[in-house]
Amino acid sequence: MPLRIAVILGSTRPGRRGEQIAAWALEAARAHGGADYELVDLADHDLGNLDEPGNPNFQQYQHDHTRAWGALIDSFDGYVFLVPEYNHSYPGALKNALDYVYREWNDKAAGIISYGGWVAGARAAEALRLVLAELQVATVRAQPTISTHPSFRTGTFVPQEGLDTAVDNMLDQVIAWSAALRGVRQARTQTPTAA
Repeated sequence: MPLRIAVILGSTRPGRRGEQIAAWALEAARAHGGADYELVDLADHDLGNLDEPGNPNFQQYQHDHTRAWGALIDSFDGYVFLVPEYNHSYPGALKNALDYVYREWNDKAAGIISYGGWVAGARAAEALRLVLAELQVATVRAQPTISTHPSFRTGTFVPQEGLDTAVDNMLDQVIAWSAALRGVRQARTQTPTAA
């Protein structure tokens, strides 16, 4: 079965630039190959503020939207997060989406494409790495960054020189790690046989 990689658009803000970046990133990923890629736009999922009373580690979800979100996240082998920088970190909508479930994220790989002003979202990516580590998501080293000033000079996203190569390098790592971690997940779910 081919690997399934979600390209997660981590902003829900009206007028966001992420939609253009997501369309480009999804096309670049599909051209790269090596996995089946699907866009997951947080704006398309009516999660609202975290409203589950229980610990997500136990997966005793009370709401249909949580069960649907958990099933979607669980269906992927890895992720590429498209994350803008808001006030030196990543958007609250993404943190909220991450917090809804726990085990569904475990033992998977992720790459991060950050975007923002002059530092191209690098601080958001670093903040996101801390949370992903707690969710037992292994983030890869290659990290494409997009400075929105030159990339949106005309109002339309134009990838800067070298971005294609950076994304290809990141995807190579995400695919390799996702394949390896699939084995980890399978080993975790297998029950030991009686001797």
